[in-house]
Amino acid sequence: MTAAAKHYECVVTVETEFLPDQSDLARNRYAFAYHIKIINTGNVAAQLISRHWIINEFNGEQQEVRGLGVVGVQPLLKPGQLFEYTSGTVLTTPNGKMHGSYQMVADDGTPFAVAVPAFTLTMPRVLH
Repeated sequence: MTAAAKHYECVVTVETEFLPDQSDLARNRYAFAYHIKIINTGNVAAQLISRHWIINEFNGEQQEVRGLGVVGVQPLLKPGQLFEYTSGTVLTTPNGKMHGSYQMVADDGTPFAVAVPAFTLTMPRVLH
């Protein structure tokens, strides 16, 4: 009997929230939180090593962020395991978009990337 083929995959979902108490509209400071859920849908344990974000503001400005781990950790996700965290960003416009990827390494040493689909950051009642 042959062993099952190794399958490297994670699924990411995102929910966003405008943070009025951390924003200062008079100074063009719009704070947002994003709540991330990552589930290992593959059949091999994998560790999140780093992240890469591209943040686009409504005015055309773009930021690029790279760093090790997320919120100070590099979680190891076993097959079927879920990892959740909340982070944030500050824009100079009331809306924007983010997308990016996580760089993962499977237990067997195989590196792979997990895409984070684009999500919108919008201050409520801005788009009419």
